[in-house]
Parts: sequence; structure tokens; C-alpha cells
Amino acid sequence: MTLQPLLDAPLAVQVHVATVLPAAVLGIVLLLGRKGTRLHRLFGRIWVGLMAATALASFFIHEIGGVFGFSPIHLLSVLTLFGLWDAIARARAGDLAGHRRRMRQLNLGAIGLAGLFTLLPGRRMGAALFGDPSWLEFGLFAGLGLLLALAAGVFLRSQAMRVRGR
Repeated sequence: MTLQPLLDAPLAVQVHVATVLPAAVLGIVLLLGRKGTRLHRLFGRIWVGLMAATALASFFIHEIGGVFGFSPIHLLSVLTLFGLWDAIARARAGDLAGHRRRMRQLNLGAIGLAGLFTLLPGRRMGAALFGDPSWLEFGLFAGLGLLLALAAGVFLRSQAMRVRGR
């Protein structure tokens, strides 16, 4: 593991990484912790701020290419900003089930799924964590990552079922 690829990255990439990593950890704390407490609301506000900063910073990252420097991955940033707004609106309206669902979607999609794509060979985060892995090493890691994502999904689904009383 080396931080050099991140240290050599443009400022927008550094801001993006510096906001998404604590958001990922805080997201787990929020998903697994007790809901509705003052601490949950405080951490939730911090998480929303981190995720908004992450999404906004991505609009200044143009390394993948695309149209005018924007690639399909930037659509995820738009969806993330919309999802944050929607989750807040649902919580304020008292639609806690909708709020919970949207927050799970954001954690799994905007952090989990997008995070897996950053580990592809040739991407900066993969280089920071694994150096320059061979495709075999990447395949083994991707398989493990997929299993972990599946396990997280099953766990979150079981938690949702438990909350609903099933």
C-alpha cells in the first residue's frame, strides 16, 4: 500500500477521497447504530455534508473522459445529490421508512458500488491499495469484494426485516 498515487492526484481527487472515506465509515456507524437519537441526527448531518462534498468534488474530476470531460460516472454524483435531498425531505416529512430506504441505497450504491469500481486496475485507488495488481489478483479481490457486498446486502435486508417485525 502506498499513498503516493493519491498524493500525486489533482486537488479535486484528494478532496473526493478525503470526504468519501470518513463518509463510508460513518455510514456504517449510522446504519448499524440506534436511530432517532441526537447523536444519530448529528452524525447524519455530518454524513450528508461529507457525501455532498464528495459528489460536488467529482464534478471537477475529468480523468476518465467523456463529453466535455464528464463521463457516465458523473451521473452517479447527480443521483447522489438528489438522493441526499430526498432522504432529508423524507425524514422531515416523517417518512422514516422512505428515509431509511434512501440512506441504504446511498450507502450501498454511492459508496459501496462506486468504491468497487475505484479498485479496478489502472485506477488510482487500486494503485494506492494494491500497487499494480495482475488481473488474477484483481479477479480474486473482486470476487472477495462481491461476496462482502452480498453479505452486507443480506445483513441490511435482515435488519430491515427485523425492524418491520417479520
